[in-house]
Amino acid sequence: MRLRGRDPRAAPASSAGAGDARRLAPPGRNPFVHELRLSALQKAQVAVMTLTLFPIRLLVAAVMMLLAWPLALVASLGSAEQEPEQPLALWRRVVDVLLKAIMRTMWFAGGFHRVAVKGRRALPAEAAILTLAPHSSYFDAIPVTMTMSSIVMKAESRDIPIWGTLIKYIRPVFVSRMDQDSRRKTVEVIKRRAQSSGKWPQIMIFPEGTCTNRTCLITFKPGAFIPGVPVQPVVLRYPNKLDTITWTWQGPGALKILWLTLCQFHNQVEIEFLPVYTPSEEEKQDPALYASNVRHVMAEALGVSVTDYTFEDCQLALAEGQLRLPADTCLLEFARLVRGLGLKPEKLERDLDRHAESARMKQGGSLTLPKFAAQLEVPESRALEDLFALFDEKGGGEMDMREYVVALSVVCRPSQTLDTIRLAFKMYGSQEDGSIDEHALSSILKTALGVAELTVTDLFRAIDQEEKGRITFGDFERFAEAYPDFADEYLYPEQTHSQSCAQTPLTPTPNGFCADFSPENSAAGTEPFRKKLD
Repeated sequence: MRLRGRDPRAAPASSAGAGDARRLAPPGRNPFVHELRLSALQKAQVAVMTLTLFPIRLLVAAVMMLLAWPLALVASLGSAEQEPEQPLALWRRVVDVLLKAIMRTMWFAGGFHRVAVKGRRALPAEAAILTLAPHSSYFDAIPVTMTMSSIVMKAESRDIPIWGTLIKYIRPVFVSRMDQDSRRKTVEVIKRRAQSSGKWPQIMIFPEGTCTNRTCLITFKPGAFIPGVPVQPVVLRYPNKLDTITWTWQGPGALKILWLTLCQFHNQVEIEFLPVYTPSEEEKQDPALYASNVRHVMAEALGVSVTDYTFEDCQLALAEGQLRLPADTCLLEFARLVRGLGLKPEKLERDLDRHAESARMKQGGSLTLPKFAAQLEVPESRALEDLFALFDEKGGGEMDMREYVVALSVVCRPSQTLDTIRLAFKMYGSQEDGSIDEHALSSILKTALGVAELTVTDLFRAIDQEEKGRITFGDFERFAEAYPDFADEYLYPEQTHSQSCAQTPLTPTPNGFCADFSPENSAAGTEPFRKKLD
């Protein structure tokens, strides 16, 4: 499995403006990983601050929260869905000023002595939605408390003592995980508020939908752009020498980030309000295009790259299955191309068995591009051609459908290694006993890992204890249960990094998606992933 017909540095096409077909090269860092290394001097500073200033700052922050709570409680009484009175009563304006002052005092106590603000914040009538990026930490709440804008939050947040009351004051848009129709309702609420001609508070939305390390902007979710109204892009910067702010999928946990940040003498943050972005008629009809164009404006202001990969791709790469994907896997590209076909995740999973049965019946028979399009029930397109090229290793215009099914199974069920292998045995196995030979095992594992070359001889011999030259899924399953770390011993050492689908350069390059999940000269690869707290 490999990419064909592209430059080694080629990466996903940007969906920027209409007609923009630029190819973005991979950047040097994974946006979902944050490494934090402290020098001996910095460690000494943290130790001193932990015993002196840290407890004071923590106490002041707690006191400020307690002071804000009764004010927010009184001001948030009544129906949250009721349209705010216009103009606001005097007492509400006083409460608003007091809450902003209390919150600013809290941030000041935490070391954010000066918040640099650039540009002019638009009035609600000019831009009902503020889109903030990059989203990298819970400290991104600073612009929220400065403006008291509404935000989109989980419905469970309102039940958190004290914090839930403060949240309700800014009249957020709550999303419920228990309600299957919640996403549609949330979009409707955002649309109604955005089209209220400034009667509702502005809504601050982080369109990336998750935290990154600010090295690039990942794909924006379309929710903020569906209403088709003007938005004001807002970019955040934390120009600190030591980055204790960033809170990503892999890296320091929430409490450690809080502790280290409060142990810094001074923390810098910059908030820049960019000019209001008014969508064209084409962008109003296409929220994805609107989101992409706004993202490029924000990336240019930040001086960073963009990537068309999403957080779901990171989840695939960091999945905790027995077959851990190598850094240079083709499956990230595969997942992006599948999304480009417009195939929904639920449909993909439903079609897995159908595709598997079709591939089994063909017994490795070749498939041309038109037949591949018919099997997937999609029209022929550039995205389909690129997807087909991943499996057309010889460049003869033919592919093995079994490889597509294995790759799709990994993408749909990244942590369920044995389910994917079981499905592969059904397709590759003999009709008599379902057994496979070493060549078939190599094909299965190369596709499951998304690499071009892989040596499985030692693994096959370890499984084939009776030296029959063939193994069944039962043999593989028993071996995997007895040696759960078999992949580390038999597959990963050097082989998966010798040749890759994308031939990712070792030196950092400026744009695109970084698959560097084991940074050089670090111990990050030996530590367990630290998942974010819910």
